[in-house]
Amino acid sequence: MGQPVRDYLLTLCVTAAVTYLLTGPVRKFAIAIGAMPAIRARDVHREPTPRLGGIAMFGGLCAGLIVADHLFNLNGVFELSNEPRALLSGAALIWLIGVLDDKFEIDALIKLGGQMIAAAVMVIQGLTILWLPIPGVGTVALTQWQGTLLTVALVVITINAVNFVDGLDGLASGMVCIAAAAFFLYTYRLWYGYGIEAAAPATLFAAILMGMCLGFLPHNMHPARIFMGDSGSMLIGLVLAAGAISVTGQVDPDAMKLFEGSERQATHAMLPVFIPLLLPLTIIAIPAADLVLAIVRRTWNGKSPFAADRGHLHHRLLEIGHSHSRSVLIMYFWSALIAFGAVGYSVHSASLWIVLVIVGLSAVGLVLLLMPRFTPRAPRWAEGFVPPRYRRRALDDTDDTDAADDEGDAEGSPHAQQGPEGSRMASPGSDCPPVSVGVSGVNGATAVGPRSRFTDRDRADSPR
Repeated sequence: MGQPVRDYLLTLCVTAAVTYLLTGPVRKFAIAIGAMPAIRARDVHREPTPRLGGIAMFGGLCAGLIVADHLFNLNGVFELSNEPRALLSGAALIWLIGVLDDKFEIDALIKLGGQMIAAAVMVIQGLTILWLPIPGVGTVALTQWQGTLLTVALVVITINAVNFVDGLDGLASGMVCIAAAAFFLYTYRLWYGYGIEAAAPATLFAAILMGMCLGFLPHNMHPARIFMGDSGSMLIGLVLAAGAISVTGQVDPDAMKLFEGSERQATHAMLPVFIPLLLPLTIIAIPAADLVLAIVRRTWNGKSPFAADRGHLHHRLLEIGHSHSRSVLIMYFWSALIAFGAVGYSVHSASLWIVLVIVGLSAVGLVLLLMPRFTPRAPRWAEGFVPPRYRRRALDDTDDTDAADDEGDAEGSPHAQQGPEGSRMASPGSDCPPVSVGVSGVNGATAVGPRSRFTDRDRADSPR
């Protein structure tokens, strides 16, 4: 067991290192060619930030596949399956479309068509859903058209769900990394625990996806020095979907020998298998919910489903008073709770303590949501081990500075108000347009929608 884990760890580390090292030069390249948006009224960033981070992430993907191909325990994935080549083909196509969009902002329908073509390329090369295990029925084989349509739909939904959540610094890459970690644990258990070789490609995809996200995160954490752009968000969405398709539609539950005994016993034994079939959906549960709510909200208001707005879940966290960093951490928490909770329940479905832990952590998450202004203070003996912002002296100095700023604002401008994180917002009676915070002008765009079709006045006055 140790040797395969070391090979996966090596692949992950190489992918992360290549992605990390490439991101710096890619940032300079993006600045040189002008692939960076102008600051808008609703942007949180103080200066234009380059995108095209997906170039570095694609380089990490290629490096991870090359390294895995030369490792003894992972080489069989390439010899027995064509799925890694299918992934690379689809990823290259979707990455190229993303790069063109980051630079030239191509039409929404072209991006949607490109996503469907990338999914079709993977289907043609064998990365497709072949059957679905149905509770009480067993394994149901899909026709070629059914498998193709289901595969394309899953790829498109996952890509856009990931892109929808890419609205704050480090949010999308961190959430996908958490999802990939949970997915890796599940697929590795299928491959090594049950000896199912068909789960090996999905395990490899999860390890490489973790490396891509971990390598990019140091450059993308708030305040971000570079955005992944559509070239990155669509890429990691496709890789996540590819792993889900591989393990969901090609791992035969019969190979796990869980259908022995009575029908009731077989159904109960298969419960851990049925739940992880929904794992790809639980992994993108928050992005998918955000996607659905956004479509309903925009359609209800008479707007295009692809029109940008400020109604996303992470925007709501900022509006109720959470800081940028805390909003990201809260989204991380819920993603980890859903993904790892599903994996834990799939392993021990009869264990009540897993349900109790999930309920307890959910309560903690709700408390965090209701305490946006709360800042933890580390005890004095632990101040040397925590970041400066959590030390008592730094917090006291910050409070004094904020009080002085508030007093100065009250004396100097009757219309000025303090927004979240010290941003300046206009009061209802002022002539100045409000400056919204917490929204990235680039990485908050949808994968199939233009970044902005608002007039200058709408940009300032309309919430995103």
